[in-house]
Amino acid sequence: MNTEIDGLKINYRDEGQGPLLVLLHGWGSNVDLFDGIFKFASKKYHVVGMDMPGFGKSNEPTEPWEVSDFVDFVIHFINKLYPDDKEVILLGHSMGGRVIIKMIGTKSEEELGFKVTKVILTDSAGIKPVPSGKQSSRTKRYKFYKGILNKTGIAKAFPGTLESLQKKFGSADYAAATPIMRASLVKVVNEDLAPYMPKVTMPALLIWGDQDTATPLSDGQQMEKLMPEAGLAVIPGVGHYSFLENQYMYNKILGSFLKIEM
Repeated sequence: MNTEIDGLKINYRDEGQGPLLVLLHGWGSNVDLFDGIFKFASKKYHVVGMDMPGFGKSNEPTEPWEVSDFVDFVIHFINKLYPDDKEVILLGHSMGGRVIIKMIGTKSEEELGFKVTKVILTDSAGIKPVPSGKQSSRTKRYKFYKGILNKTGIAKAFPGTLESLQKKFGSADYAAATPIMRASLVKVVNEDLAPYMPKVTMPALLIWGDQDTATPLSDGQQMEKLMPEAGLAVIPGVGHYSFLENQYMYNKILGSFLKIEM
């Protein structure tokens, strides 16, 4: 299905009936990765998820976005398509969790236009990572070579050299992104959302893979401490995509929280 939000063509899925459950995917992902959740949760809930701007089949923003821009987009999406739903449950994976935390931490119920009754954060981002020694060394080398290219005029004469350097030293997500989404990624990952977490006062289920290296289990443990009504469920032997790697266990945990029978 397609709609237009703030001038952007947005692809989304809408399945089931019942209380509204909105799914927000992670960076570099798309709504179809939630297929298993759609099939399971739509037995009792009205499940909706979209390709966020710049991902899947949705349009890319016209300029780099930060977390607050994604927050505003999700609010506009819900209020445009589901204005009669005044209570919403939010489920976010990775960056999707980041958007949820910033939304709840900065917006009042009046500003949202709805009440967030429950939150599910899956291998969520939001804790600003501390660079390892290897990462710090990589960043220093990138800045060193970038300085040489700028001082010698090579970057100005051959703009493609800077882009090649960024791809070489950046993450896989960074290398795969367009220029606008690369700039967006930098804005998103450099924001520490820990100060907003105490404002997540509704029941919050945190589901984590104990082998997650992108957003390690220690992030989930810290979130559990910072969010007053949060509980952490750990799935052993899986990584950053716990809802895909052990779908049965994930749905069992989710079903217990949302009262959905297996």
